[in-house]
Amino acid sequence: MKTRFSALVTLKKSAMDRSERAVQSANADLNSAAMALQLSYTTLDTIELPSSGTMSKMLASRSLLDSQRDLIVHNQEWVTYAQKQVESAKGQLKLDMIEHEKFKYLELIEIKKIIKKIKLQEAKELDEIALMTYTRKDNK
Repeated sequence: MKTRFSALVTLKKSAMDRSERAVQSANADLNSAAMALQLSYTTLDTIELPSSGTMSKMLASRSLLDSQRDLIVHNQEWVTYAQKQVESAKGQLKLDMIEHEKFKYLELIEIKKIIKKIKLQEAKELDEIALMTYTRKDNK
């Protein structure tokens, strides 16, 4: 049954669906950031330090460790950013769900009013039919 709120309910439903997709996307980004961070830690553990050799080998090893530590810091920042994005998306989803429920409730109230009006009209028509039938019996 169409009401004046039907279009708004549809609009709010599509906004809620969009927010759900945004939450899923943010969760996927967070998972990918967490996996990248874990991979960075694993890679750091696999780097072997030279126990002997030339100074250039030592410096190269140190550069490799520094770059891996920088990558870990970068990935930690990425995880933090992704967590903030997830929280933001969840907040927006919550707001969109509330808005959708508000308009669904208003639509339900409007439908109840329409049904009540229809029932009242039907009752009036039945009373009128009963009155007309009763008057016919009296006339005969």
